[in-house]
Amino acid sequence: MLPAQQGYDRAITVFSPDGRLYQVEYAIETVKRGTIAVGIKANDGTVIAVEESSRKLQISDKLQKIFMVDDHIGVAAAGYIPDARSQVDNARFFSQSNKLIYDEDTDIETVARHIADQCQQFTQFAGVRPFGVALIIIGADKDGNNRLFLTDPSGTYTSYEAVAIGAGTEDVTKFLEKEYKPDIPIEEAMVLAVAAIQKGRNESDTNTKIKMARILTSTRKFELIGDKEIDGIAAKSSAKYPATP
Repeated sequence: MLPAQQGYDRAITVFSPDGRLYQVEYAIETVKRGTIAVGIKANDGTVIAVEESSRKLQISDKLQKIFMVDDHIGVAAAGYIPDARSQVDNARFFSQSNKLIYDEDTDIETVARHIADQCQQFTQFAGVRPFGVALIIIGADKDGNNRLFLTDPSGTYTSYEAVAIGAGTEDVTKFLEKEYKPDIPIEEAMVLAVAAIQKGRNESDTNTKIKMARILTSTRKFELIGDKEIDGIAAKSSAKYPATP
């Protein structure tokens, strides 16, 4: 990098001459280096799945990358996970405050926009750094619509049918674009989510597990999926989407 560019590289509030905020780009790069997370919208619910790596002696019962914001809202994260915890805590406070004030559940898009607004503020002021995490937000609104949003460090939030974040997302996104169908049921969506993660995972890391959660349209309740059920889903995934040599 040229000496004249280094000032723009260090300052979060200053655009470079070619219209870039380098620190925001570095934060987005942090997301790309994280382990993969996938979100898929089905016709009767939504599902999120993540790949979680652990050390040999680590107790891995606690989920690190899947969070419940409210009964009807779930989040999967990729990137710098401590930042994800901060954003999720903020989203929980926002969602519960909305329920106390208006006596109704918060819309999923409202929560996604609130998180994105917070991300944007951290690209605008000196003395802070951007959040180094992207979030997949799923849920079911009170009118029965399944929703899936992606937020990123720049403050953008976008609605998707299916999306992947983290390492290896280029191949996984191509796979989802090929295999995803708009009328897919939740059972097939879970199989597809596992297949997508297996498509992008690092095969050299044997200490990895897939974790999943879903929200059904009928119940509007966040539900973690147990390891035994995930093993069954993984078996179906391997049969339907065999690994290519």
